Amino acid sequence: MNNPQNDIQPPRWSLRLLRFFLKKDFLEEIEGDMEEVFAENLAEYSVKKSRRLYNREVLKLLRPALVRGLGGNHQLNYLGMLQHNLLITLRGFKRHKATFLINLIGLSTGLAAALLIFLWVNDERSVDTFNEKNDRLYWVFTNFTLPESVLTWDYTSGKLAQAIKEEFPEVEDAVRVGNHFFRPQGTISHSEKNFEVNGLFASPNFFQVMTYPLISGTTERIIQDKNSVAISESLAITVFGTVENAVGNTIDWESSLLNQPFVVSGVFKDPPKNATEQFNIVVNYQALIDAEEWAEDWKGGYARTYLLLKEGADAEQLNQKIARLMYGKTDNNKQALFIKPYAKNYLYGAYENGIQVGGRIENVRLFTVIAIFILLIACINFMNLSTAQASKKMKEVGVKKAIGANRRDLVFQFLGESILLSLLALLVAIGLVVLLLPQFNEITSKQLEFNLSDFILPLLAIVMSTGILAGSYPAFYLSGFKPVAVLKGKVANLRGEEWIRKGLVVVQFTLSIIFIIGVITINKQIEYTYSKPLGYDRENIITFTRKGPESFDPTPFLTELRVLPGVTSVGNMSGDFLWGNDNSSGYSWEEGDVDDNHLFKSPRIGYNIVETLGLKLVAGRSFSKEMNDDESKIMLNETAVKFMGLKDPIGFQLEASPDDFKEVIGVISDFQYGSLHQEIEPMLFRFRSSGDDFIVRLQPGTEVNTLEKIKTIYAKFNPKYDFEPSFLEDDYRALYSTEDKVAQLSNYMAGIAILISCLGLFGLVTFTAERRSKEIGIRKILGASQVVVVKLLTATFTKTVLISIVLAIPIGYYFSNEWLHNFAYSIELKWWFFALAGISALLIAWLTVGFQTLKSAKVNPVDCLKNE
Repeated sequence: MNNPQNDIQPPRWSLRLLRFFLKKDFLEEIEGDMEEVFAENLAEYSVKKSRRLYNREVLKLLRPALVRGLGGNHQLNYLGMLQHNLLITLRGFKRHKATFLINLIGLSTGLAAALLIFLWVNDERSVDTFNEKNDRLYWVFTNFTLPESVLTWDYTSGKLAQAIKEEFPEVEDAVRVGNHFFRPQGTISHSEKNFEVNGLFASPNFFQVMTYPLISGTTERIIQDKNSVAISESLAITVFGTVENAVGNTIDWESSLLNQPFVVSGVFKDPPKNATEQFNIVVNYQALIDAEEWAEDWKGGYARTYLLLKEGADAEQLNQKIARLMYGKTDNNKQALFIKPYAKNYLYGAYENGIQVGGRIENVRLFTVIAIFILLIACINFMNLSTAQASKKMKEVGVKKAIGANRRDLVFQFLGESILLSLLALLVAIGLVVLLLPQFNEITSKQLEFNLSDFILPLLAIVMSTGILAGSYPAFYLSGFKPVAVLKGKVANLRGEEWIRKGLVVVQFTLSIIFIIGVITINKQIEYTYSKPLGYDRENIITFTRKGPESFDPTPFLTELRVLPGVTSVGNMSGDFLWGNDNSSGYSWEEGDVDDNHLFKSPRIGYNIVETLGLKLVAGRSFSKEMNDDESKIMLNETAVKFMGLKDPIGFQLEASPDDFKEVIGVISDFQYGSLHQEIEPMLFRFRSSGDDFIVRLQPGTEVNTLEKIKTIYAKFNPKYDFEPSFLEDDYRALYSTEDKVAQLSNYMAGIAILISCLGLFGLVTFTAERRSKEIGIRKILGASQVVVVKLLTATFTKTVLISIVLAIPIGYYFSNEWLHNFAYSIELKWWFFALAGISALLIAWLTVGFQTLKSAKVNPVDCLKNE
């Protein structure tokens, strides 16, 4: 049987590079050695790393002793000519320090910013791509049809995995994993020590399908028993000291779902950092079924279902086959199944009415565009200043050609000068990336690493292209002039050159103004999310979750909390209030379609939750201790009342299941349940007095002392577990952590774009002032004031920025509007956003230009004319 690694070849472009540049005397032997090393690397490393190492070795081989000649007297490694041109280039940098520094700072800053963004983009695109069978791994989703919309869930029935495997031959294997509401979390104990865990319920074939390599144990035997668990390498070392001591040992678990001892049957490597599922323990799914019988019911949505397709299986055909699989399995035919590649869900996870509409990929695309814009601004800057500087070298070109220099030598010199500056900028950019990466990781909450070999080739391509483009004007245009015409000053200064430079400045400032518009929009939307009335009062509220066994009566605990000085109100519920308990329940009623089972968001709340959160009761009452039958009562929000078309909801009954009716006792004013990305949905509140999630309102100014007292009471009732409170305000802000990161990065990148544009503008106005020094001198002799001279030099650049503003406004409006579509509730784009962006750009341009123009206006006219 053929080894599949034999079919993996080294990168083609590297091989071509090797064959083109190396001398034939060395090529055959070196190429053979390189192939052997590549094969050895394949056996030890991944294909990606092996190819990266191959690329690096090829670049290391491009040294003078091995590089072949071009033929004739002109050798590729002709060091004398290189040394001479290098010396001239370095002298030029020293002579024109200001231009050199502006070019170096602008290009290196742009490259560094773009490189940091591409590191982030590369990391985002790599999420969940670690599975070896990624091309065959799929995730089953559910589209649930409502009268006016379609909801998309990433979870299914616990029975679905086995049913699909048995019914569809193209499926090689199917895995069920507990969804994010049902995870084995909490505290385990061993040798009288407690350890926090975050785990998964999974079927025994989990490690056979997913790539989480085992250190100890085998995929065929691990977690086969419902009383056995697999733990991560880090947890094994933390709990047992070594991996070897873990297998066969016992841990004790106390939580609301699990309350028993488990035997460790295996140890797996910690999930890679680019995995969305981060866990340190895996429990057999059967343990969840024992705790929650609905975990294996067609009506339950407790599981995530992953499918491994057979080689060559048609995923699209399978998609069509399984669409109606749930029909007849429940009381309604509203659940349509579909599959999508497992690795795509992280980036493409947003749905609207059952249709995939984006997700994190929107941010990836946004910052890819930002990186390209910044690179474009930096490259335009460099090209503009290089061409401007080159036009001052006409006499140098004339003298060189007069004493025998041919055009090829001049082309080589000018291109070499431009490319060398580009390479210097690349070196500075790499240093900036290394220096700034820790701060960038802090902003993005990532653990990015910079491997130069991953980016060296595209970076070299960018800087070489930029260098060649920037050097092409002097290299091919100026070098073509006749020396006599140049030395006699008979070469006209073509206006086309000036128009090109103005056009490039327009592009620069257009992109910069688009940045400013985007930054204003993003910051105003985030400000809106923090200030928008949500229908509840989140200030001075703490939340915490009780950990430990299910057998816990919260009543005495709540009683002690209520009498604490500093506590205004306290209540409990099941599920996190902000993130939303996505437990949607189906109900029907007489006035509705009897055959329909309408879905409602249905959080379970205890006493005083309405009062503690500051929710408004618009009709009826809330759950009360004075009533003994609230278990059979429900409350609705206003959206639910409108959805049902009820005029008098109090006393109305809904059917949860045959002969199980719930009576409406109250209506709560609409409030934002979750983030502003989602619209307010119909909500139905059920009663549950034993919820483990507590909400406490504190008196302002007493937070520190009151928290200590609550911690003491918590330790009294729950001594084995830590008290971990958080403020509701902080939790709410965490809902928008992604938007905060986008805003921060956008602010920085906009600043960099404007800085680079201003550097270019400063360089160009300096060049313009020097070129027009004779004109300025004559005007001043004829009586022109400093103000007139400043206006003369400023007018051109003002027109350029005004054109940029006109071009940027519609483009900025389009991109800003597209980004705002990600929110169900968003700001309106105001006219002053665009006015502020335009005025800011104009003021920045004036400040940049003003310094140099004022300096030129003050020059003695004699100094301007003495060299003429």
